[in-house]
Amino acid sequence: MTKKVVVVGGGWAGSAAALAARKVGCDVELFERADMLLGTGLVGGIMRNNGRFTVTEEMIAMGGGDLFEIADENARHKNIEFPGHKHANLYDVSTIEPAVRKALFAAGVKIHLKCRVKDVEIEDGRIIKVIADEMHGDTIVAEGDVFVDVSGTAGPMGNCIKYGNGCAMCIYRCPTFGPRFSIAAKAGVTEIIGEKPDGTYGAMSGSCKLHKDSLASNIVEELDHTGVCVVPVPENLQKSISSLGQKACQQYALKEFAENVILLDTGHAKLMTAYYPLDTLRQIPGFENARFEDPYAGGIGNSMRYLGMLPRDNCLQVTGLQNVFCGGEKAGLLVGHTEAIITGTVAGHNAARSALGLELIEIPQSLACGEGIAYVKEKMQTKEGLSKKYTFSGSVLFEHMKSKNLYTTDVQKIRETVNQVNMTGFFAKNLMAHCSEAAATKPVQN
Repeated sequence: MTKKVVVVGGGWAGSAAALAARKVGCDVELFERADMLLGTGLVGGIMRNNGRFTVTEEMIAMGGGDLFEIADENARHKNIEFPGHKHANLYDVSTIEPAVRKALFAAGVKIHLKCRVKDVEIEDGRIIKVIADEMHGDTIVAEGDVFVDVSGTAGPMGNCIKYGNGCAMCIYRCPTFGPRFSIAAKAGVTEIIGEKPDGTYGAMSGSCKLHKDSLASNIVEELDHTGVCVVPVPENLQKSISSLGQKACQQYALKEFAENVILLDTGHAKLMTAYYPLDTLRQIPGFENARFEDPYAGGIGNSMRYLGMLPRDNCLQVTGLQNVFCGGEKAGLLVGHTEAIITGTVAGHNAARSALGLELIEIPQSLACGEGIAYVKEKMQTKEGLSKKYTFSGSVLFEHMKSKNLYTTDVQKIRETVNQVNMTGFFAKNLMAHCSEAAATKPVQN
């Protein structure tokens, strides 16, 4: 009998969860409140930098690398360096979403866009259905065996006003499509709120985008040619390094990012700071006509995130609910598209296993992916840990990864390590057709 997984949220994590559950053999229905998939991935673009290279190749070896391969195919620049970061790929934000959507359709995922989940029905500690409203349309009721909450942690506008500098009119577009909705929270799970080092709540998105045509031609030429442009900021205009502490992306809280305007080419000119006062920016040579693309009020602030995480185990099952899993920012203080794809893949795969009555799996901690998931869960049990952000590309998690000798760019070595723990091709198996084999074959924990 066919089993059904319902995914709520269509960002990188939701897209990964949907693909992973389909690979196992379940029917999958995905709900996304906005008119496009990928969420912040629509304005992001950085892949494979630092430790993200290792975990990307691990996931590819494990059979869960579809979205990474799509990002590689849509890269504007490959193997670039910028301060503190090596061997990065920059995907094109204008082509990535259609490519991901095409892959989900091809896999057989049923996608509802402009369709915001607004309620759930619960029975004996299990969610049995979600209720969603189509924009200017009908109400949809979707039953499921298992559910994945990948609704993110940013928005609504009130949180950006209360914890940030106001609604900066970002890619989330809360006024148009409504705020995020967590099915786990609606089912009674208490969400976890991240903190800044000073104890205030949330973290601000770590970059914004400038319209390329508003920049000097020499800056645009360098971006198009190399993917990176570093412009020194006159000393009298330099922002205090302390202003970088509120960023979600702590791997960019380096003095180089205060002393320079650092741009990356993702189609837009990605400005590596949470926001930059427009009057100050326009005093820097080459930026006299600068204009923000995302958020539109990027001179004032940015979206506030990490205000609605969920307690979970290392299988990405939500604590307190029998049939709900989580990924992306819902799974904790993991920052980045790579991190969202990894947690989304594990959540979607285990959701499908749960639906089929199979034992759930954890990625072994001898792999960087598994160690990252476990390490963040452990750190989030402490107040200090809640004030940090974790990414394979820098800061706390990357340093931890290196201390465990898990960072490498040797692809063959990565594949051998994955094979040693019986995880080669693991996420690519159709378990509907091989349930007996799946029950007997488990990854090696070490």
